[in-house]
Amino acid sequence: MTNTRAILLLTAATAAATAVLLFSRFHQEDERHAVTLYGNVDIRQVDMSFRVSGTLKEMFFEEGDHVQKGELLATLDDKDYRHTYQKSLSELKRHEAQMKEAVSVLETNLPLCKQKIASERSCISYAHARDEAVAAYESAKITSRYEKNQLEYTKIYAPDDGVISTRILEPGATVAAGMPVYTLSKNAPLWIRVYLPEPLLGSVDYGSRALIFTDSTDPATGNKKQYRGHIGYISPIAEFTPKTVQTEELRTDLVYRLNIYVDDADRFLKQGMPATVKIFTESSEKNDDGGNLH
Repeated sequence: MTNTRAILLLTAATAAATAVLLFSRFHQEDERHAVTLYGNVDIRQVDMSFRVSGTLKEMFFEEGDHVQKGELLATLDDKDYRHTYQKSLSELKRHEAQMKEAVSVLETNLPLCKQKIASERSCISYAHARDEAVAAYESAKITSRYEKNQLEYTKIYAPDDGVISTRILEPGATVAAGMPVYTLSKNAPLWIRVYLPEPLLGSVDYGSRALIFTDSTDPATGNKKQYRGHIGYISPIAEFTPKTVQTEELRTDLVYRLNIYVDDADRFLKQGMPATVKIFTESSEKNDDGGNLH
């Protein structure tokens, strides 16, 4: 019985050692085919502006504030725009009344026109007056809709979830249409901008998986924070390595810009933060459990 137990223990130990060796071999093989690059976090930014000119009345957020899609960010003094819109509504009612009157006159005289009692010229005039009144009414509707839009354009709403990165102006400033008031950094998508040397371009493809490391420490593990990602963009144009990018290769080598999209981004990844990216090439992925990505 003792010999049997010893054999079982020896067999289990041998299996465990074999598993460790196999894991180590595959891990080393995977690491050997991984490409390490260095870059920075990029976030899409939107310059928020009014579509009409006016005096900036209210700004509801400061730099660093989180906003949600559809939230009101700022307003202009809309007094003149409201008056113009109200005037357009009055004009619309006036043209509607004129149209109804023209239609009524035509309908009243239509039997006389059919019986040839009214002159042909009068009947044509009634029809033309009706058509002109209808056209004027339709034009007034379009004008009123336009003025309503102009009034609505005195407000800025957040186009997406994000963070106010820059508060450019202050209430009381006179702004022109299209002049930036806020800069909004969108929460998603978020990617790491890196540069791949030209000789390695053929070893990666869209969707190639990657690991992303930052200099920040994860309190839960005590290690550098790690994220998973994939290649979402490969530039078709070669360029010289930007001076702000540190690589182990010569800085004058031709490189291609890659965007490594972060699959599990959190609020700790911030615009401009440096990051190390380890991209697993096609060779390493074939050695990773038959090519299955985890």
